Amino acid sequence: MSLDKALAASQSEIPECVAAGYVDMATGMLLGVRTVDSHPPEVLDLVAAATGDLFQGKNVVEVENLFKKARGLSPNDGGHYFNEIVVFSTNLIHVFLRSRRYPEHAAVFVTRGSANVGMVLMKARAALPAVEAAV
Repeated sequence: MSLDKALAASQSEIPECVAAGYVDMATGMLLGVRTVDSHPPEVLDLVAAATGDLFQGKNVVEVENLFKKARGLSPNDGGHYFNEIVVFSTNLIHVFLRSRRYPEHAAVFVTRGSANVGMVLMKARAALPAVEAAV
């Protein structure tokens, strides 16, 4: 299945999903996106950059390294502590999921604020493996 089809399928499964995207945080590129509305390319580019900042920003990496140190691990051991981030904006719920298969990638799902958060998280988590497999 292509990435575009996987994102479309995930968008149809996640309640009230208005956008789905897949970001390569190492390059800052948005590898795929599906939205119900059109958005200027610069907005989509900012989403990709913001996703990288959320998971790999300097302060986030420092917090992860402090957690590792407290557990007796080196900074290169143990993977990442921040794997899912949910942001509630005025009218939307933004779900950012780090790929388990490709830790430098993340899926982004945006739903209406009226969506059931528990269902959004469950369906987003369930959609991630198919999106990863399409890369």
